Amino acid sequence: MSWTECAPEVYKAMIRLDAAARRGLDPALYELVKIRASQLNHCAFCLDMHTKDALAAGESVERIVQLGAWEESRHFYTEKELAAIELTEAITVLTDGFVPDEVYERAARHFEETELAQLIAAITVINAWNRFGVSTRMVPGHYQPGQHA
Repeated sequence: MSWTECAPEVYKAMIRLDAAARRGLDPALYELVKIRASQLNHCAFCLDMHTKDALAAGESVERIVQLGAWEESRHFYTEKELAAIELTEAITVLTDGFVPDEVYERAARHFEETELAQLIAAITVINAWNRFGVSTRMVPGHYQPGQHA
């Protein structure tokens, strides 16, 4: 199914929401968050897109590859990035029904309140994109960096 054709107004609203969520966030951090959420949600299409965009923006292959094992590879990331990655996992996998206080507090120490709000929005948006991608079986491999910018 091509939900962009079947629900074009939803698609356009998601594009606007995505653009609003990224404002004020470091582009490299933004892509790391999108990649990590997409790994957790098994969204191959989004992984293809965001790894390509991250590489095109200058992110290293090593940091992208290690993201799936960030807890054992902490030395590749800044404390701020680690707080964002941890928050991404907590928001993406709500199996306990909430984001643990210590995870939120760690993120709040590294991000000003406005930036934290943007980060939470960005994490929420990529989770929505992942659900569209996974549920409609979007096929990875055809995306070109910056194609949807």
